Amino acid sequence: MGKRIFDIILSLFGLILLFPLFILIALLIIIDSKGGVFYIQKRIGKNGITFNLFKFRTMSTGSDKEGLLTVGNRDARITKVGYYLRKYKIDELPQLINVLNGKMSFVGPRPEVSKYVELYTEEQREILKLKPGITDYASLEYFNENELLAMAKNPEAIYINEILPAKIRLNKKYIANKSFITDCTIILKTVFKVFR
Repeated sequence: MGKRIFDIILSLFGLILLFPLFILIALLIIIDSKGGVFYIQKRIGKNGITFNLFKFRTMSTGSDKEGLLTVGNRDARITKVGYYLRKYKIDELPQLINVLNGKMSFVGPRPEVSKYVELYTEEQREILKLKPGITDYASLEYFNENELLAMAKNPEAIYINEILPAKIRLNKKYIANKSFITDCTIILKTVFKVFR
């Protein structure tokens, strides 16, 4: 089965199956705080093309103006409902829309904002040849990234100088070993990590 066909079937099935949950989450977000249900952010996709990434809104409206990195799950900008959506990675589920419309895949390098992509070396930009994904090796390795940043004196410096290069190395590992079996393994490990 081709990767794109797999993505279409699984994302469509997921959206249909999870539709009642989406409605419930939307109501909880609306009741909990002012603002829209979705948070839409510009990310850099395949071949450096910008696209709109969908997430459930977990912060107060306009919070991204105070910084792009989330520092800890208790970041003051995170709403009460948003805390739980982030903790169990439920806020990522709307990216099934991105997979269905072809902007993302289930597995691939996590898409970054342009601010950090501009820091890539020519060699690091190799990861932009692939369609970005909902999960990857880096997502598994840095599952609690927000908590790591919360312990840093300068979170952005740690992200740029340590975490980002490490993620890119893991992305290149995926590129070197990508296959349908690898994708299935990463998806299963991600599901296990969330439920654990």
